[in-house]
Amino acid sequence: MEVILLERIAKLGQMGDVVRVRDGYARNFLLPKGKALRATKDNRARFETMKTDLEARNLERRGEAEQIAAKLNGQTFIVLRQAAETGQLYGSVSARDIIALMAAGRFLVDRSQIELNAPIKVVGVHVVPIALHPEVGVTITINVARNKDEAERQARGEDVKVRRDVDEAEAAGEIIAPDEFFEQPETVAAARDDQGVGAEKAG
Repeated sequence: MEVILLERIAKLGQMGDVVRVRDGYARNFLLPKGKALRATKDNRARFETMKTDLEARNLERRGEAEQIAAKLNGQTFIVLRQAAETGQLYGSVSARDIIALMAAGRFLVDRSQIELNAPIKVVGVHVVPIALHPEVGVTITINVARNKDEAERQARGEDVKVRRDVDEAEAAGEIIAPDEFFEQPETVAAARDDQGVGAEKAG
């Protein structure tokens, strides 16, 4: 289906462009969301009468988006979740969860603005792009951890999955401290004396 874009659509075109898209994409998204019109002769003429208003509305929305972007860009949101020792979450962090987090921080966004390709399923620091406007995008950080301590350690750049494995191995006595593994100098010297090494040198 050919449509006339009423706003810029990433990887598709600019406002006013006539593009060919899949029928399902047009019927289920572009047309009902008011982002495009069918490219009929009447709609082409209609677009010309709408163009000035559309451009003015676009500028207004862009200005609002830029104001939000100045406050939102680079923000970090912490999510506490239960997870296995490997870091795999018992569940996931979805776009809906991110919307709730941002709302708690007084940032209101729509589901379609969160560019999360798949739900987050492991602990760690995840960068998520947010499209506030077709021409204004920001990124936020979602810090997923088992508890606040882990979230703070992750924020400092520590890989808590690795650290947790080491901590547990030490607690289980599976890791031997260096001073327990290597013989101490005084111990070696005493052993040499016992074997008469010192006496041979003296003779």
